[in-house]
Formats: sequence, C-alpha cells, structure tokens
Amino acid sequence: MGFDSNGVGFGNVSVRDGVSKNFYITGSATGGLPELRPTDCVRVVAYDFARNWVRYEGAAIPSSESLTHAAIYKSDASTSAVIHCHDSDLWAALLNRGPTTSKSVPYGTPEMAYEIICLFKDTDVRNKKIFVMAGHEPGVVTFGKNLGDAFDVIMCART
Repeated sequence: MGFDSNGVGFGNVSVRDGVSKNFYITGSATGGLPELRPTDCVRVVAYDFARNWVRYEGAAIPSSESLTHAAIYKSDASTSAVIHCHDSDLWAALLNRGPTTSKSVPYGTPEMAYEIICLFKDTDVRNKKIFVMAGHEPGVVTFGKNLGDAFDVIMCART
C-alpha cells in the first residue's frame, strides 16, 4: 500500500458504469502503483452480499472492498464514484463523530456491506458523503457524483 507525503494511504476507487448496477473498481493490491492502467481495473457486473460473491470482467482480481462499493451504489442512486483511503488523522478525527461502521464489522465482508446499507438508512451519511470504518483502522470512505467530488470530500474533511 502506497502513501503520499501526508501519510494518506491509497486504497481503492470505483466509478459507476452509467446508471447501471455495474461499476469499475481498482484491482487488489493496486493501491501502491504510481499510475493505474486499464488492466489494473475490473468491471463488476453482478454481486451478491449474502454469498460474498462478485462477478467481474477483466484480468485483475477485484478489490476486496468491491461489496463495500456495491453497497454504496445500491444505497444512493446519485453516487457515481467511491474512494476508500487510509488516513490515520482523519480516521481518528471522525471516529464516532460522524457516520461510523461498527468496530466489530471487518472490512471486505458481507457484514460491512449490510452495515453500510444501515448507515444510509439510519444516519446522515448521504449528506456528509463520508464515513469511517471503525473496524478497519485507518479506513475512510467518501463518495460523490464523480471522483472529483469524492476527493473534495476528503480534502474538506482534512481541513
């Protein structure tokens, strides 16, 4: 996993494929690459939370966070991009002060997907566009109508 000069770790990103349920996501272990190529991403074309399963197109192995991204797209039709980063300072600043998943829920699991769906039902995450993964220190997830908007959420939260 790569880190920038501010100690922010790169996780994974995804973008929705139009208005469909499909989305493109970075492959597993691509976070430290200095530049992504199309072959470093896959297109998720189906998923099943209960079976912990994704069907995808492409040569890379999809990120273990694919179901996390799917849960956000399922919960918010206006979202077209998701960023999962690792930022210890931001994680600590937002932990339990904003939308936060349960500490007992591990990342990359169907339980995390269900937890995210609950965040959309029970909190103001849809408006804040950011949440903390309490059981995945220092995982922070943002989302927006495009990657620029999702990135702006991170930058605004860091100030």
